Amino acid sequence: MVELVFDIHNLQIFSALIMLAIASIWDIWKREIHDILWIAFGVVAILLIIFSPSPLDSLKSSGFSLIIAPVAIVIWRTGLFGGADALGLIVLAALAPQTSFSHGIITPFTTLTNAAIFSITPIFVNLIRNIIAISLHKNIFDGFKETRLKKTLAMFLGYRAKNPKYSFPIEKKEGNFRKLDFSFRHAENATFCATSDTWVTPGIPYMLYITAGFVSQLLFGDIIFNIIHNVKVV
Repeated sequence: MVELVFDIHNLQIFSALIMLAIASIWDIWKREIHDILWIAFGVVAILLIIFSPSPLDSLKSSGFSLIIAPVAIVIWRTGLFGGADALGLIVLAALAPQTSFSHGIITPFTTLTNAAIFSITPIFVNLIRNIIAISLHKNIFDGFKETRLKKTLAMFLGYRAKNPKYSFPIEKKEGNFRKLDFSFRHAENATFCATSDTWVTPGIPYMLYITAGFVSQLLFGDIIFNIIHNVKVV
């Protein structure tokens, strides 16, 4: 029989992954995350600090990682992501501070910067989707009176959806024409599109990117620092 022994470090990683998995599933299903999740895992973080071999060192490590807190709050207040995402980053910093299996550089901002890199993947998905639609001779800009520059930008930011769901509109009506609208929408206040045959940008929960950012932190460390380091070596 194989005996599995979890030390505090492994418990931190395991707890963080469970928390992020629950948050991601909840966010996809309900498009909101109940605060009870952050309270519960906040308590777990405190218990892991108390019962660690060196509580003072663990407290210092978590305290240093929590410098992400004001940054997360500012990003939330500017509307780039929701309050649940900010709380998730804060609890994650306390729960598994600067944790990684790699030997690369890790900072309190690594999960966030890694998440930001993953958040640009829809741009490429949108472009491929639109190129395929055009190759099938679909007039994706039918009814629009726009410049070529705006149409090109739209191909990166969104797509024309027949049945939009959990997406945000990026067009508006002006007279007899439809116009592209790239104005900023606050993550907490924006409403999903309910009109068919509309240009939209996908409303992918940012918690998925945070989860991907943390997993990549565990496996590879800080993606940006790794790229910079490899460029210097070359």
